[in-house]
Amino acid sequence: MGLVDLLQSIIPPALFFSAPLIFTALGGVFSERSGVVNIGLEGLMVMGAFVGIIFNLTFGDALGVWAPWVSIFVAMVVSALFSVIHAVAAVSFRADQVVSGVAINFLALGLGVFLTKQWYGRGQTDMVSHQFFTRDIPFLSDIPVIGDIFFQGIYWTSYLAIALSFVAWYVLYKTPFGLRLRSVGEHPMAADTNGISVYKMRYIAVILSGALGGLGGSVFALTIALNFSHATIVGQGFMSLAAVIFGKWHPLGAMGAALFFGFAQSLSVISGGVPVLEDVPQVFLLIAPYILTILALAGFIGRAEAPRANGEPYIKGTR
Repeated sequence: MGLVDLLQSIIPPALFFSAPLIFTALGGVFSERSGVVNIGLEGLMVMGAFVGIIFNLTFGDALGVWAPWVSIFVAMVVSALFSVIHAVAAVSFRADQVVSGVAINFLALGLGVFLTKQWYGRGQTDMVSHQFFTRDIPFLSDIPVIGDIFFQGIYWTSYLAIALSFVAWYVLYKTPFGLRLRSVGEHPMAADTNGISVYKMRYIAVILSGALGGLGGSVFALTIALNFSHATIVGQGFMSLAAVIFGKWHPLGAMGAALFFGFAQSLSVISGGVPVLEDVPQVFLLIAPYILTILALAGFIGRAEAPRANGEPYIKGTR
């Protein structure tokens, strides 16, 4: 197998599996940069996957080719509203943010599975027929070598995720909004003294994380799973949270970490076409993403500095 063929078999699947992780990790970056730990990314992905699949199955025939795009938008809206629960608990009631996030995970999964059983009479939905499909990127796919590797047989959502990472970087580091959001995560009292509403900024950040988590979950469901059950989202939210930490709470760093974890997830799919991996037992390739997540955090978490007020409820008039 030539180098070009090898890269062509590795890169598109890695991008494919990375996209949901990138979307969700960006949501985690916004939330944690404002000072709110969001362990609930897994639950937000579950809610996004559930809403995306249910909406697609219900309105897919009426919407036609637009069904997957409208489905992920609706999933974003519902997950954003769902994340308000975490915002109210963590920001307004100053509850323990880890406990609140874990509650979001249990609530989303329980609600999704319960409604699925009520509406479909079993523990999983039907398979969707209006999902995302691979496409060749016009003009770019005709470029010799590079076009074959990066722009043929690619999901639009993969490049949307990468583009959104740069948008998130610009918003956080080049706009007044981003400066205010980062300030409430570093020194909320100083931000409050300068007229910035700490509560408002944290609410916005958590709701943004909800929307992006829902986007990640719905993209995963409409490209990879194609239905919803209790096993649709199994750890991808925690991988996204790990990508936030591994990426040092930076949008581009989180994107890079998510690409790494997405590549790890793709190993079980691409192993048959990669000589080095074809003799590796499938079970080792299936657990590889989780092992690599643990190793990445164990190796880098000590050198990664979180926003100084991350996880600390703000009480007006205190430091």
